[in-house]
Amino acid sequence: QVQLVESGGGLVQAGGSLRLSCAASGRTFNGYCMGWFRQAPGKEREFVAAISWSGGSTYYADSVKGRFTISRDNAKNTVDLQMNSLKPEDAAVYYCAAALGLPRPFRSAYEYWGQGTQVTVSS
Repeated sequence: QVQLVESGGGLVQAGGSLRLSCAASGRTFNGYCMGWFRQAPGKEREFVAAISWSGGSTYYADSVKGRFTISRDNAKNTVDLQMNSLKPEDAAVYYCAAALGLPRPFRSAYEYWGQGTQVTVSS
């Protein structure tokens, strides 16, 4: 059974930092890109960042470019999202996801999803 489990969410002040982590299990993820998405109340789930299997290619939403960094450790089957200079508009439930092939920002491309972790940013 495939599982993606996110951790690291919490409450942080605007301007602060958080590091999210996603642990994958249940199958081999060779060739899979990993992505992070987020969903705020009343809004659609939106793409945040993605990383290729090798880690050599990354892709970011314009809203987080320069502030967030995605990374992965294939030996540990984990993918992290370092979030700096957080803004109130970054508050959302953050989801980890896996898709076969190249990193891309389309939710429909992702086959496996985690349950999400809450990020709250106070102003």
